[in-house]
Amino acid sequence: MEAKAKVENLETITSLCKRRGFIFLSSEIYGGLGSCYDYGPLGVEVKRNVKEAWWRSTVQARANVVGLDASIIMHPKVWEASGHIAGFNDPLIECEHCALRVRADKLDEAPMKCPKNKEGHKFGEPRMFNLMFKTNLGPIEDAANTVYLRPETAQGIFVNFNNVTDSTRVKLPFGIAQQGKSFRNEITTRRFTFRTSEFEQMEMEFFCRPEEVKEWYDYWRKERLQWFVDLGVAPERLRLRDHDEDELAHYSTACADIEYLFPFGWSELEGIACRGCYDLSKHAEHSGKKMEWLDQSTNERFIPHVVEPALGTDRAILVFLTDAYTEEKIDGNPRTVMKFHPKIAPTKVAVFPLLRKDGHPEKAMELFNSLKEHYMATYDESGNIGRRYRRQDEAGTPVCLTIDHQTFEDGTITLRDRDTLEQRRIELSQVREELFKVLGF
Repeated sequence: MEAKAKVENLETITSLCKRRGFIFLSSEIYGGLGSCYDYGPLGVEVKRNVKEAWWRSTVQARANVVGLDASIIMHPKVWEASGHIAGFNDPLIECEHCALRVRADKLDEAPMKCPKNKEGHKFGEPRMFNLMFKTNLGPIEDAANTVYLRPETAQGIFVNFNNVTDSTRVKLPFGIAQQGKSFRNEITTRRFTFRTSEFEQMEMEFFCRPEEVKEWYDYWRKERLQWFVDLGVAPERLRLRDHDEDELAHYSTACADIEYLFPFGWSELEGIACRGCYDLSKHAEHSGKKMEWLDQSTNERFIPHVVEPALGTDRAILVFLTDAYTEEKIDGNPRTVMKFHPKIAPTKVAVFPLLRKDGHPEKAMELFNSLKEHYMATYDESGNIGRRYRRQDEAGTPVCLTIDHQTFEDGTITLRDRDTLEQRRIELSQVREELFKVLGF
């Protein structure tokens, strides 16, 4: 059976994000700034959780991967060596009437109507357009002070290769991982947070012996695909697609994309690439510094090869939002629920007093204060209990705890499960143990 997208239209997700406080259009009160977005109270928690889950899986859980946080602004020679200044270009076409710019290979994504010509756009011949943002370092705008906002985090890892190997006890094979902002002056920015000019990346460069590249490439393909499955993304909406030879970068021997079935079709979620020794070799050539690995047991010197899993944080969040979105009917009544994996859910537990009197709020607040030291929790006493449940369903909160009359009689409270809708009594003194059973931590 052919897989189907979780939602038919991306507007369903954008509407929920605005309504519930996941993601807002940047500078919205001024009409917004295209391709730039702000993460709201719930969205920022999802983002933190996604980054933490990636870091825990990629770095913390492994003895052979270390972390790095390189500067966004780097020496301009870094981008000369990497080829970004000369070759980081896209073919651009521009409408003669409204000056709309579109990538030549993405013409089908251009708006149908031209605001200045009723007969439609009139595009000229393609011309090359560099995607890097250029600025000046210092108070004087001068060519000598020109720097760039990094278009990828990978180069910060490569230029620190010697620093890491000299300051740590890493042994080949090993990885250096990094999370951080990148900037690309994208010509076509549509589809919500799928492609934006300012975005965050989670990348890891895994260095190994040349003869071991195939083994590690196969390993990281499987590992990275499984990461999404383990965090609740439906396997039928994920696939690995190998690049054809004409898609490969000139320095790459193999590359595969993890693709997800978005509302607009199958598209790239994460790339796993064999980059060879291109980057280290180029930086050695341009800097005059040796960037080699010394095998102390054999005195052999060589430039390691690299396998790179590279994931866009914002694109990953869009996948988790889309795949969690669920519409269902309960006893004939519609319910919208975000079925996040507990590790991704922005709020882990909500605490309610059944009534706003008779000591209910005080007892509920006492429970809330004890839980917030361990979980991202929320307290809500507004509206009837059904409406409060529905609010937490849309926010994706896995567990709701309610203080009611019986709490004062026998010391039990009601635990309500988001997905099964099961409500059961648990001992107030056993809340932490019961949450561990449901949340897994």
